[in-house]
Amino acid sequence: MRQHDSRMMEAHRSRFSAAPGPKATLRQFVGLIAGTRPSLATLAAALLVSLISTLGGLVVPLFAKGIVDGLSVSSISPGKAALIGLAFLVQAGGSALSGYLLARTGQTVVSRLRERLWRKQLALAVPYVDQVGSGALVSRMANDAAALKSFITDNLSSFSSGSIAALCAGCFLFYLDWKMSLVVLAAIPPAVLALAPLGKAMHNVAFRTMDENAGLVATLARALSELRLVKSSNAEEAELQRGKRSIDALFTVGVREGTVTAFIGPVMSIVMMALLVVIVGYGGARVASGALTAGGLVAYILYLLQVVMPVLMLVQSVGQLQKARGATQSIIDLLAAPEEPRGGAVLARAQGELRFDNVHFEYKPGEPIIDGVSFALAPGKVTALVGPSGAGKTTLFSLIERFYAPQSGQLLMDGTPVERYSLDSWRSRIGYVLQDSPLVAGSIRDNLAYGLARPPTKAELQSAARMAYADAFIEGFPEGYETQVGERGIQLSGGQRQRIAIARAFLRDPDILMLDEATSSLDSEAEGHVQEAMANLMRGRTTLVIAHRLSTVVEADCILFIERGRLTGAGTHAALLASHALYRSFATRQFRLGLALDAGADAGPEALPSPAAKVTWARS
Repeated sequence: MRQHDSRMMEAHRSRFSAAPGPKATLRQFVGLIAGTRPSLATLAAALLVSLISTLGGLVVPLFAKGIVDGLSVSSISPGKAALIGLAFLVQAGGSALSGYLLARTGQTVVSRLRERLWRKQLALAVPYVDQVGSGALVSRMANDAAALKSFITDNLSSFSSGSIAALCAGCFLFYLDWKMSLVVLAAIPPAVLALAPLGKAMHNVAFRTMDENAGLVATLARALSELRLVKSSNAEEAELQRGKRSIDALFTVGVREGTVTAFIGPVMSIVMMALLVVIVGYGGARVASGALTAGGLVAYILYLLQVVMPVLMLVQSVGQLQKARGATQSIIDLLAAPEEPRGGAVLARAQGELRFDNVHFEYKPGEPIIDGVSFALAPGKVTALVGPSGAGKTTLFSLIERFYAPQSGQLLMDGTPVERYSLDSWRSRIGYVLQDSPLVAGSIRDNLAYGLARPPTKAELQSAARMAYADAFIEGFPEGYETQVGERGIQLSGGQRQRIAIARAFLRDPDILMLDEATSSLDSEAEGHVQEAMANLMRGRTTLVIAHRLSTVVEADCILFIERGRLTGAGTHAALLASHALYRSFATRQFRLGLALDAGADAGPEALPSPAAKVTWARS
């Protein structure tokens, strides 16, 4: 990684890292779900079916009351038996249908939420992505959305239908014996007080679990994305230990979660047993006094169970609810993250002068990366950026791409600030070829057409490949343009990847071309092919080149020398040799003329070969 990239990442961590926000409330949780606009008709149908199922279940205790009070099975007529059977069928069928409708609604909610998250992640501002890292963003989509899905589909649907049953059964409890129902209500506050500490503990553990999951995903994503670097550096053991620390932390949190969950069951059992003892004892006294029949007590207990079961489901869902709240907060934070501005005028062409006007930029306050830079890129001309590593050259490219915005100063296209143009139209006029041109997993055709507004024709693909000197090796593959390049294009050589990137730039037909050390990592043969392809691509386009090899820039129309974010020299190769000491030093090292300079140290810059001679020498 380049020096400036390291400084950038460190700066973002210190600048954008923030303390965790307040924990999500139930209102925010409900609001997040409501924002996906679930089908109200499906919900209404599910609740209606659930109500019918509940009514079927409520009939059963009344039949049981009649049987017990009749003290004889012979009192059950065939008609009553049929009604009891029908009640069971209505309850079971209605419960199944209601559960299906609610589960389908839950899946729809999660699917739309994931789509919303994906749309948001693609629109995020680059500084925010630099801050949180790709692993954390993957975790938001995978783990946090999965936590919401688990709660909505597995717990919320059953609790919704159970709540209707509990409400109706509670009404029957007061109908059968309101005094005993008041006793049951009096037992609720102690039960809540007994469970409150466990609920709070589960709440805290749930948030820790979400954080540790995100940390583990980030660790794995970082190591696996650079697996070749890990292996070539013999860093397997270091990465193993780093991953093991995340796994151990997740294990510790998981044990705490299991401990809290293990206590919830016994506490609930104690509460339920105490409640049943009270009901049976007090109910028995009511039966003995004649205030309640034996059948009425049986029916009362059956109705009580219909109230208690949803409560048990709610308690068992406390852990999932807390995880869902933790996931809700993470998702809310992500949805509130800064996005790139999408509005603005449409830029049809960018063939005018691109000017930097006193631009200042810093990743971290007080540490300027670009410090008052002003220059202009002449239309159709080649401008080269030269300077030490970490001087800010690639940051200038990022400012042109509008990945970042300067703290002060402006970028102007023919006198118009570039931020007035929409990002889509602005970036569509730029072609960017990097030092290690990234490819996406897929075919060569997929990579050539990546990001284009319309699929290119076969003739357009072949023409672009021919101009990039890529047609020969592409057509040499058995599958031609359908050849799979592998993850990050690993099945192609560096020169082949570069030429595919150049062919892709041809298909974009950009007005502004940016080349970031596009030949620095290639061998001489591959470099020759790529340089020829770049020469074709640069023709007639406003081109900005970064190169440490001066042999690739000595023929530029203008060379800009950047030092510590400042422009310290501008002019042709010959002019800078005569006027810029550090540039002359760079040229000396690049063309290995140290001995010649030692022999004629007083000869001055005219002792250096001419630009044309240097290019011929460098390519020979």
